[in-house]
Amino acid sequence: MGTSFSDWIGTVSDFVWGPPLLIFLVGTGIYLTIRLGFIQITKLPYALKLAFTKHQDDTSEGDISHFQALMTALAATVGTGNIVGVATAVVLGGPGAIVWMWLSGLFGMATKYAEAILAVKYRVVDEKGQMAGGPMYYLERGLKQKWLGVLFAAFASLAAFGIGNGVQTNSVALAMKSTFDVPLYVTGIVLMVATGVVIIGGVKSIGKVVSYFVPFMIFFYVGSGLLIMVMNFDLIPGALATIFSSTFSNEAITGGAIGAAIRYGVARGVFSNEAGLGSAPIAAAAAKTDFPGRQALVSMTQVFLDTLVVCSMTGLTLVMGGQLDKKLEGVELTTASFEVFLGPAGKYIVTIGLVMFAFSTVLGWSYYGEKSIYYLFGQKSILPYRILFVLVAGLGAMTTNLNMVWAISDVFNGLMAIPNLIGLIGLSGVVIAETRLFREQLKREEAERRIS
Repeated sequence: MGTSFSDWIGTVSDFVWGPPLLIFLVGTGIYLTIRLGFIQITKLPYALKLAFTKHQDDTSEGDISHFQALMTALAATVGTGNIVGVATAVVLGGPGAIVWMWLSGLFGMATKYAEAILAVKYRVVDEKGQMAGGPMYYLERGLKQKWLGVLFAAFASLAAFGIGNGVQTNSVALAMKSTFDVPLYVTGIVLMVATGVVIIGGVKSIGKVVSYFVPFMIFFYVGSGLLIMVMNFDLIPGALATIFSSTFSNEAITGGAIGAAIRYGVARGVFSNEAGLGSAPIAAAAAKTDFPGRQALVSMTQVFLDTLVVCSMTGLTLVMGGQLDKKLEGVELTTASFEVFLGPAGKYIVTIGLVMFAFSTVLGWSYYGEKSIYYLFGQKSILPYRILFVLVAGLGAMTTNLNMVWAISDVFNGLMAIPNLIGLIGLSGVVIAETRLFREQLKREEAERRIS
């Protein structure tokens, strides 16, 4: 029975994450990119400046700053996918998968921009005076299809316990056991306490913690990757040649249903940056902002940082390390590649990176799950949800095998995307109209600056 059920879940997961959904995800990104005039390229410098400027908007409606909203979303997306997911894509799809990951990230930036505009435009104020927003609200209030909003919230709340919690804390516990010989239950208790302390204060507490924690963890991991790049600069041209040559090889294009490189590159890219899944706009909706377009540009940078910066570091290190033919998988491959360049320190860097990335994902997803549960059952459901979320964090860490939970939550994660993408396509006219309004505002601000 167990085997047949796991086989069935595997089949469902393959179907959900198969070519139709991947085409729908990337196709939506391409469609929005064209309609928005490649906004992810033309406005990227301004978006990065907006995200990281010292003077954040404190006067507009919202619960947290642009920067804290970005860090909350990054906390949830920069996770095990950046270390394990990239390695999986390269093992299954070859080095060429990295290019398809980049392309999915490029178009995913337009998707993330559209998600955030709609999240801010259709957000509501809850009974406690806090912002509540995300796909469930723009599906109900914008598209007038509440049933799609309910579907999204149900899938998101279930995915939060699995892919956003149990499987992440399990990764942390196994990494701590393997590298530092810390017993699983010790890691489990520490994670329960740490998660409980942070999430009990809601989005303001989460935003405050991740605004310090996330930049440090990204700089720690990316800094290590940059050190490898600088020390082995001569290997970069060869690595890039390998990546691009295998991207357009016959095997990459024709192998499997739509090519192993394309399938796994796109799937793992989306899995890492979550563009189109509908999770990140829940954090974007909490931001203090005067125009939906302003927060949308900040949200767009999340995909750039996640896929085009952090995933690229991992991908280049994997190809340069020359360990791809050693039959290693996931974190083992990433660890072996880092060890080629940094010796024994490589193992500790990958482990510490994995621990920080996974824990940050738990914090980000705790907020996504909470807002989804709130949408379905109201304010009374939040405290029981938080208690259950903290317990699952501990139980996940103490379990030795979570393959089934991973597979089931993978399915719910993919299913979230379907109602969200329907909303993005259906409300694309609203996205264009809001972008036009914001462009006019930017022109006014520029004119005022010139006068002053």
